[in-house]
Amino acid sequence: MRVRLGINPLTWTNDDMPELGAETPLETCLAEAKQAGFAGVELGNKFPRVASQLQPILVRHGLDLVSGWYGSRLLERDVDAEMAEAEPHVALLTALGCSVMVHAEVSRAIHGQRATPLSKRPVLSEADWALLVPRMEEFGRRLRARGLHLAYHHHMGTVIESEAEVDRLMASTGPEVGLLLDTGHLTFAGGDPVAAARRHAARVVHVHCKDIRRDVMTASKRQDLPFLEAVLAGVFTVPGDGCVDYAAVLPPLAAAGYAGWLVVEAEQDPAKAHPLTYARMGHENLARLARAAFG
Repeated sequence: MRVRLGINPLTWTNDDMPELGAETPLETCLAEAKQAGFAGVELGNKFPRVASQLQPILVRHGLDLVSGWYGSRLLERDVDAEMAEAEPHVALLTALGCSVMVHAEVSRAIHGQRATPLSKRPVLSEADWALLVPRMEEFGRRLRARGLHLAYHHHMGTVIESEAEVDRLMASTGPEVGLLLDTGHLTFAGGDPVAAARRHAARVVHVHCKDIRRDVMTASKRQDLPFLEAVLAGVFTVPGDGCVDYAAVLPPLAAAGYAGWLVVEAEQDPAKAHPLTYARMGHENLARLARAAFG
């Protein structure tokens, strides 16, 4: 296959709720990711952020670094300031051979606030869009000059969450702003990941394969839960264990020539969802679906 399968360490230990999986060492995350069959991992909060320290650890486990999350505040600071803030992260990704940077605008975001319901998430004004778009394009151009493609991660509780907002971002920006298609976040936001894949396949530079438990999603919306409370309730799971139609999501990407990573990113409570069990399930299901789509 021309795609590779990776996993995010959220399966073992949570960045937004460090108490989840706090006792699990990085070595366990990496050893079990390899054992489950994955070729690479994204960054997590237990990873060294210095290339000379991280690279030998990954080599020892036979894993590549896929990418890592960066939250920008382009609504609050200009591109020069943003690039200065991002520099250590950019340097780490480039040193370890990554081709994309997972990127989300987190100004005003509420996804990490345990007491704030998702209905209170921020929405961009016309003035906000007019400020954000050119800054993001310039940020993307500067990343490309460093060998990285900006992979925009639409995310629950942030300023770009809905399918309409993803569509507007893609329509408003040029190819320097790539799309990270996250099947779980788009479904949770009320969107259709199949339709999004068909519309934006040429702009997709990274994919997070996060499945959704429909009953939990419905209950979370009815109760207007905060994002992290929905996570604890089990709204997310691995591919093939929820309602996302990956057999329909992946073929448009294959037809557009996508040749990057497919990343299992399914944050769950590791006390309820045994990490290695779910990592293996995610790899088995995603590998089968990817073979069917990509050959």
